[in-house]
Amino acid sequence: MAKGTYIKGKWQPGDGDWFEKTSPATGETSWEGQASSASQVNEAVEAAQDAGRDWRHTPQGERTRFMEAYAGEIEKRAEDISAAISNDMGKARWESLAEAGAMKGKVAVSIEAQVERAGGRSQETAFGGAHLTHRPHGVMAVFGPFNFPGHLPNGHIVPALLAGNTCVLKPSELAPSVAKIMVECFEAAGLPSGVLNVVNGGRDTGAALLDADINGVLFTGSAKTGTAFHRHFAGRPDIILALEMGGNNPLIVWDPADPEAAGDIAAQSAFLTTGQRCTCARRVYVPDNAFGKSVIEAIVERARGLKIGAWDEDEIFMGPLVSEEAAQAAVDFQTMLSKAGGKPLRRLKRLDRGGGFVTAGVIDVTDASNVPDEELFGPLIQVHRVKDFDSAISHANDTRFGLSGGLVSDDDALWLRAHNEMRAGILNRNRPTAGASGNMPFGGPGLSGNFRPGAYYAADYCAWPQASQTASQAARLKAQGFPG
Repeated sequence: MAKGTYIKGKWQPGDGDWFEKTSPATGETSWEGQASSASQVNEAVEAAQDAGRDWRHTPQGERTRFMEAYAGEIEKRAEDISAAISNDMGKARWESLAEAGAMKGKVAVSIEAQVERAGGRSQETAFGGAHLTHRPHGVMAVFGPFNFPGHLPNGHIVPALLAGNTCVLKPSELAPSVAKIMVECFEAAGLPSGVLNVVNGGRDTGAALLDADINGVLFTGSAKTGTAFHRHFAGRPDIILALEMGGNNPLIVWDPADPEAAGDIAAQSAFLTTGQRCTCARRVYVPDNAFGKSVIEAIVERARGLKIGAWDEDEIFMGPLVSEEAAQAAVDFQTMLSKAGGKPLRRLKRLDRGGGFVTAGVIDVTDASNVPDEELFGPLIQVHRVKDFDSAISHANDTRFGLSGGLVSDDDALWLRAHNEMRAGILNRNRPTAGASGNMPFGGPGLSGNFRPGAYYAADYCAWPQASQTASQAARLKAQGFPG
C-alpha cells in the first residue's frame, strides 16, 4: 500500500477513502492506497505556509541552485519516471522517456523565464530611484493531469518554487505514481521540508484543497473541471488562477501540399499519446476535391497501420487509453457522431486484449448535423470536406475553445491568412498541432484557459510585480498651491 500523503518532508498513509489505479495495459494494480483526508489537506497547506516564511526570503540564486540540483536528479531517475507514467496511464515508453526529458529541460527554461519575465530592474530618477521587483503569492495548489502526470505539474511547480512560493500537489488519481519520484528528486536536491507537499485522491481531496487557505490554483485538465474551479473562486480576486483546459482543435489541410506529408502531419496531430494530448487535432478540414480525397485516404491509411501495444512492447506508436471507461467513452462518442450522420472511414474499436486498448478512428462528418463542440480525449479524428478556404477558416473558428490549430499548405499567402484569422494560442504551419515548445507560451482563449498561459509564461502567474519609488532621505515637497 502506498503512503500517499507527504507533509513537511514525511510520507504517511491517507485517512480518506481507499482508491487504486489499474494499468490500462496489463490490468494489474499500479497504485493503491487511501486518499488524503480534508484534515490532512489542511495540514499540508499549513506546512506550506510555515515553510514559505523562510523560502520566500531565500536568495534567488539559492532557489535556482535547488532547482538545478533537482534537474540533475530527474535525469538520474528518468527510467523510473518513465515506468511510473507508463504503468499508470499506458503511454508508450518512448513518449514517457521524452516526458522525463521534458521535466529536466523545464528547469533551465523556467530559470531563464524567471529572469526575463519576473526579475528586477532599477533606474535613477531626480529624487533617487525607481525599482521593479517580483513577489511570490504564497501557497500554490497544483492540480496535475493524467496525460502528462510528470511534465505538466512539474511545469507549474518549478516556476512557482523559483518565484518563492510553496506548493501542495494533488496528482491525478488516474496517474499518481510519478509524484513520489518527483518528491524523491526534490529531497535529493536538498529542498527544505514543507516547501513541496503532496495529497492524493479524487474529487473530495481536490475539493478540500480548493477550500483550504491557499493563495493560488495552477491547473491543467478538462474545461468542465476548470470552469468549476473558476466558479468556485468567483468574487475572489485575491486568488491567482492559472487554468489550462484543452481544446477542440482544428487542422486545415489545403493544396498545394504533398498529400503523403499532410497525412503524416494530420495523423500524428490526432493520434499522438493515443489522442490524449490537449493539443491533438480533433477536426481536419480539406477541400472537397481530388487533393482533399487523397489527404483523407492518407490519414485513413496511417490510422490503419499504427502499431498499438503495451508501453514496454517494441516499436509501438500508440498505447492504450488511460482506462476501460475512457475506451468505452471514445466508442460511444463515435457512435453518437455516426447517428448524427457521420460516415466512419476507419472505425475506432476496442481491441480484444481488453483494458484501454482501441484502434485509431477516422470519421467523415461533412454531412452530419448537430456535431457537438466537445473535446474527446481519444484517437478519433473528424474529417470535414469544405468548398473553399473561407469555409475552412470559418469552420475552424467555430468552437468555444482556442488552444491549438494549424495549416498544412505550401502556399505562403494561405498561411498569412490563417495566421491572421485563426483563433488559437498555438498555431502551427506544416507541423502537427500537438507540437508545442517549452520556450514559448502555452495556452489559448475561450474555454481553453483564462488568459494565463503556461510554459515559458508560467513566470507571469507565479509572481506579482512590485514597483517602488525611493529616496535615501525624506525631503520637503513642492507643488502648485501646496503650502511651502
